[in-house]
Amino acid sequence: MRIYTRTGDAGQTGVIGGRVDKDDVRVEAYGTVDELNCFVGQAMGFLDAEKFGDLLADLLDIQNELFDCGSDLALLKQELRPYKVKSEMVDQLEAWIDKYDAETPDIKKFILPGGSQASSALHVCRTICRRAERRVVTLARTQPINEEVRRYLNRLSDLFFTVARLANVRSGVGDVEYARSADVFRRK
Repeated sequence: MRIYTRTGDAGQTGVIGGRVDKDDVRVEAYGTVDELNCFVGQAMGFLDAEKFGDLLADLLDIQNELFDCGSDLALLKQELRPYKVKSEMVDQLEAWIDKYDAETPDIKKFILPGGSQASSALHVCRTICRRAERRVVTLARTQPINEEVRRYLNRLSDLFFTVARLANVRSGVGDVEYARSADVFRRK
């Protein structure tokens, strides 16, 4: 099988249900999700399997789900096939957030990205996830989308924040607090 097809040489790409310009807002949205998936893989490379076996398994699930998000975003018309991203996937993210947050100390101040290498990489995932969410919001202004993708990305960025803190805790490294931050957070 050849990797190249030459079909995109004129500046268009195939999506599910047709062709669009390569800089179309739809391509920007699922392309940013693809970029996020790459950075998730990179972050996984910084996690020790003994300390982070549970998180590595969850991140692998997330990588597969990010493919589902991209697939749903590449769909021009929902009637072509059912959406893949479901509300249960958002529920699972919330369960993981609660589980991993229970391992972290109370947070009182804003946290700067940093600490361990793994934490820093997971913070990069968080910011790319936020950008992907913004691209999906832009797409949704003009075209129908699977609303669960937007919810999924919103919750996923919260998970990345939580597991970035978890990476520091399990590595024995403290979070880096924003030096000029007042106490702004309280646990309920």
